Amino acid sequence: MEQETPQSGTRTRRREFLALAAAGSIGPLSLATTGCAVSTDRAHESSIVREPCTVLFQGDSITDAHRVRESEGEPNRHPALGNGYALLASAALLTRSSAPTVKCYNRGISGNKVFQLADRWDRDCIDIEPDVLSILIGVNDIWHKRNGDYDGTLEIYERDYDALLERTRRALPGVRIVVCEPFLLRCGVVDGTWFPEFDTYREAAQRVASKHDAAWVAFQTVFDRACEIAPPEHWAKDGVHPTPAGAALMAQAWLDVCAPRT
Repeated sequence: MEQETPQSGTRTRRREFLALAAAGSIGPLSLATTGCAVSTDRAHESSIVREPCTVLFQGDSITDAHRVRESEGEPNRHPALGNGYALLASAALLTRSSAPTVKCYNRGISGNKVFQLADRWDRDCIDIEPDVLSILIGVNDIWHKRNGDYDGTLEIYERDYDALLERTRRALPGVRIVVCEPFLLRCGVVDGTWFPEFDTYREAAQRVASKHDAAWVAFQTVFDRACEIAPPEHWAKDGVHPTPAGAALMAQAWLDVCAPRT
C-alpha cells in the first residue's frame, strides 16, 4: 500500500475541495461544520431568491469590482455588475431562470464604509426596491482607520450598520436581507497586526445580521478552508480583493445560502 506523503495528502485534500466546489457544496458545508451561520436553516427552507425577484448587491470595492456606473440603471448588464462575485452570482441566477424574471443590480462603491452606504442609501437601495438586499461591508472601516484616514471605532461600525438595516426594514418591510461576513486573508497588505481587531468587526456584523433576521454568508470561514488547499494569494493576492478564483468561491458560497439548488 502506498504511504501518504505530505504532498499526496495535499493533493487529496485539493481533489476533495474541488469536488465540493464542482458540486456547489463548499458554502453550506463550511457553514455547517463551523456552526457560525445565522439563519442558515431558514435560508434553506425556501430560497431567499424567489422569482420574480430584484436582487441588489451593495458594499465596497469587493462588490464594486470595476463596475461601469453609466450602465447601472439597467439590470443584468455585465458592465454594470462588475467583474467580481456579484457578476458571477447574478450570472448563475440568470442561467437558472426560465424567463427574465430576475433583475440583478450592483451598487457597490470602492472605498465605502458603513456611513457612506447610509449617505447614498435612498438612491442606491430604497429607490430600487429590492426583494433581496445583499451587503458586504466592513474591511474599509478598519483598513482606513489603520492608515490614518478614518477615526471610526468598532462601536460606530456596529451602531451604523444596525441603524442602516433598521432604516431598510422600515422603508422596505418585505425585503430579504443577506449580510455577508467581512473577510481577510493573511497575505499582501494583511499581516498579523490586523488581528484580533478585525475579528471583532466580523463578530459585530454577525450580531447585526442576527438582530435583523438576515441570512449570513460566512465568507471568512469559506476562505479559511480554501487556504488549507491553496495559498491565500491564490484567492486574494493582496489579502483583501479576491482573484477570479476567490470571486468564484464567493459567488458559490453566496448561492449556497441564498439560492440553493433543490
